[in-house]
Formats: sequence, structure tokens, C-alpha cells
Amino acid sequence: MELVNTHCHCVYSGHGVGSVAEYADAAAAAGLTTLAFTEHFPLSAAFDPDRYLSMTEENLPRYLAEIEQARAAHPSVEFIVGTEMDYLGDLEDRALDEAALAPFAFKLGSVHFIDGWAFDDPAQRGRWEEPGAPDAIWRRYGELWCEAAANRTNPYDAMSHPDLAKKFGFYPTFDLGPFYEAMAEAARAGERMVEVNTSGAYYACAEMFPAPALLAAFRRAGVPCTVGCDSHDPANVARDIRRAYDLMYEAGYRSVTVPTATGDRRSITIE
Repeated sequence: MELVNTHCHCVYSGHGVGSVAEYADAAAAAGLTTLAFTEHFPLSAAFDPDRYLSMTEENLPRYLAEIEQARAAHPSVEFIVGTEMDYLGDLEDRALDEAALAPFAFKLGSVHFIDGWAFDDPAQRGRWEEPGAPDAIWRRYGELWCEAAANRTNPYDAMSHPDLAKKFGFYPTFDLGPFYEAMAEAARAGERMVEVNTSGAYYACAEMFPAPALLAAFRRAGVPCTVGCDSHDPANVARDIRRAYDLMYEAGYRSVTVPTATGDRRSITIE
């Protein structure tokens, strides 16, 4: 069965390592047929003062050129020019116009900020430990995620790591079942894909994103699903892809939806 990874970050994000060429070599060696480069869309200084969280605008031409070079070096792999875009809600301070989005054939939507707070940043996790914080944070995260997913004017093709709020292993006291159903309905309404993101297994939550129950809710809602490793190192370019397929199958999916370099979608059967 084909191996696809629709989510990776290289050196052009301040917290990633490895060049585009190193990723391309690793993808070809691992037998991937599709790799989407999804460097973080530039953030303003208000959100990324240390230039650690996202790609800088001056690096974009090099990013694009190096992906073209990777295509020439490894014609057996379909490399996709993508980006991961943070949903900032009412605090959005970037010009997300047609010109800014034009280079990208695949756009991942994600929620890493709750009203300006980077809730999944290990350096800022202390707020999670405050009394009652998990309930409040999960509720607000859900509100923002559903806003991002459901609004069709947002430019996202897929929503990444849907239940990222579990990263540090903090969970709410309330039943997550209705919460999951709301997320699934939002993704369906916005005509989004979602991803099984294999990186979650290596955080405190020790579970891929999304949880099996949430993935099953997406399947019941008819939401297409793809697979991304969220690689931040070429060594992890194919990490746990087959396990992700198994998780999808257990949730009721029988195919993986795969973006293409031309902005279309294709399907591969889970075997």
C-alpha cells in the first residue's frame, strides 16, 4: 500500500531541522509516494517575536525553489507545496489574500493559539495546571477549532491534529462525546479533510491525533481523512504511517484521501 505524509516541517520553521533536500531523500528512501511540505505560514512579530514558530517571508522563495529541485531529483515522489496556517480568530493580523496564498497547493488549518496564548508550547504550559483550567481551555479550543473548520471563507483544505488540546495529557471533566460530534459537524460543514497526525503518540497524551472516538465521529459525518506525520526531522518522515492507516480502518474508513500537487484530491484503498 502507498505511504503518504501530508504534514512536515523543515529548517525553514525555526523549530524544525533538516533541509528540503534531506526530506526528499528520506521520503524516497522510505518509499513514500506523496510528501507535502507544510511549513508554517509566516506569523507577525506579535505572535512569533523570536521567529521560532513559523517561516519568514524572506525564506519563501528558497522554500519554493528547493521543492522544485526535490521534484527533479526524485520523480517517483509527488512533492506538494503546502503550508500550515494558524487560525487566529479575531486577532488575525495578516493579509491572507489571493496573492499570499497563491504559492500553496495544499493548506493545513490548525489551532495553536487560544486568544493569543500558545497553549501547546511547553514553555507556556503552566496555565494548564491552574484550578479548573482544562475545562475552560478545552471549551475555548473547541469553539475556535469549529470556527476555523466550519467557515468556508477560511482557506484551509484540511484541519491538522484536531484534538491538539490533549498534547500535555490534560483532559476536561465533561463528556467529550458531544464535543467530538460538534467538531465533526464543523468539518463537514466546511468541507474540510482532517488528518490522522501520528506525532501525538510521542507526547504526554501518548495517542495519535485525533482520538479514536473523534476519528469515528469524523467518519460518521463523512469527513475525508488523510495522514500526516507532522515530521520536524527527516528521520521521522514515514513514522507510524501504517499505524495511522490501521487507526483509520478501525474507525470505519476504507480509503485515505490524498491531496495532489495540482490542488486536487485522490484516494487510496486501505489494505
